[in-house]
Amino acid sequence: MYSELKPGPICSTIATLSRRIQERFPGSGLGKVADELLRVAGDNQRVAEQLRGPIWKVRVFTALAVVMLGALASWAVLELARRAAGGIGGVADLLQAADAGTNQLILLSLAVLFLVSLETRIKRAAALRMLHQLRSIAHVVDMHQLTKDPEHALRSVASTASSPVRTLTRPQLARYLDYCSELLALTSKLAALHAQHLHDPVVLDAVNDIETLTADLSRKIWQKITILDMGEERAVPASGGAGMGPVSAHDANGAGQGR
Repeated sequence: MYSELKPGPICSTIATLSRRIQERFPGSGLGKVADELLRVAGDNQRVAEQLRGPIWKVRVFTALAVVMLGALASWAVLELARRAAGGIGGVADLLQAADAGTNQLILLSLAVLFLVSLETRIKRAAALRMLHQLRSIAHVVDMHQLTKDPEHALRSVASTASSPVRTLTRPQLARYLDYCSELLALTSKLAALHAQHLHDPVVLDAVNDIETLTADLSRKIWQKITILDMGEERAVPASGGAGMGPVSAHDANGAGQGR
């Protein structure tokens, strides 16, 4: 029960995060990204559940096609045996018949291999389409945190005509970045759903790529959060309370309590 990811709780967590973002930053672009991730999570859940079981239509078609190819191969063998029983003109005719039979056997083998792998390739294509959407969302989240520079929240920096509008306070910026990190983590978990029951090396590589991407992007975000924490520690006097050390930005603003 606790040994695999469940799509239901992941979708529920994304929905809760979306509400948190909308309540904290009403009308923000990040909230719209969270809503889009929730929509994609619903599609991702349906695709993952479909790919978990067999595609019976494809399997029935494959079985019928393999039986037909087998019958065709049997007929060819019987026809060759009948002609051989009637006599072969010479070594040249024997070699020509053997060469034709070998070519036909290779073609039939390739056709059977194609049909047997058809279900796997259909599942792979469906999973890769979903993973492509998740990868795009991860990059969109990164774009939203790109201009959130902690240095501007810690001290006054002269703006230029092309500088982005920065209205977030230090506590708001910390929470904004935290929400970005959570969105990336949930995106990674949605991708991991495809690696639980679909043991395809191409899909597994794509899932690993998304997990690596989201981890690297989240690492950049937490570097910014660390800068904010260090700036808050310098701003709070060490003697601010009896027996208490410096308070970080996350401690002061309820970090880790479902912000």
